[in-house]
Parts: sequence; C-alpha cells; structure tokens
Amino acid sequence: AWFAIVFTGTFPRGLWMLSAYYMRWRIRALAYFALLRDEYPPFGEGAYPATLALPESFEDRNRVSVAFRLILVLPHIVVLWFMNVAWMFSTLLAWVAILFTGTYPNTLYDFASGMLRWNSRVEAYMLLLRDEYPPFSLEKGV
Repeated sequence: AWFAIVFTGTFPRGLWMLSAYYMRWRIRALAYFALLRDEYPPFGEGAYPATLALPESFEDRNRVSVAFRLILVLPHIVVLWFMNVAWMFSTLLAWVAILFTGTYPNTLYDFASGMLRWNSRVEAYMLLLRDEYPPFSLEKGV
C-alpha cells in the first residue's frame, strides 16, 4: 500500500478494506482485553459496542505525508510507549477494583477508553488509513 500511494496517489481498495477490517477487529479485541467490555468480541463483522468509523479514502492521498509516515509518527510512538505502560498498570488496578467492587472506576475507565482511542488513531495513521495527523489527546471526537 505504501508503494502504491507514494507512486500513484491511491490506496488499492482491497488493501484498504483488509486494513480497515483488521483495525475494526483490533479495536474490539483491545476493548475486551482492557476490560472496557464484558462481551467476547465476535470474529468477523458482527455487532459489538466498541466500533471504529473509518471513512473510505482511496484516491487523492497525500503522497509526501505517506512517504515520511514513519518519521512523522515518531513523537506519538515515544509518548504512547510511556502512556501504554500507565494504561497497563491502570488496567491491572481496574481489574482489582472490579473484583472487589464489581464496577470499573470512572476515572480509570475514561483513561482506558481514551488510550484506546489515541492508540487507534495513531495505528490507523501508521497503517495509511488516514492522512490527518492524529492529535495527542484522549478525548472523543478529536
């Protein structure tokens, strides 16, 4: 896909669909793994509360952005490494809280869902599904 976009400016439809399918599955699996959802995620395209909206974009891609994508994403990778370590510990803490209280503490849940959003935006950017540079944010709709 990288070569196709850099040399032609278009993302081959089949490769885009495969990457989008992978990202949707990954979001569901991570939501379950991070204790954000109790339902086991389906294999394939079944309904699940954790979803990913990816507008299709095959043509008129930013070739320069794609060409230097790995360099452009380095600041996110560095920050997310530390943030993901914090997310791992907060998930362990949430697991203990869920065992003893039966509920996921709101602040930990908000942090975990924000981390899932941030990681997903960066991964979609790295997989060339989006050209917009992802924000350094845990917020919804950014």
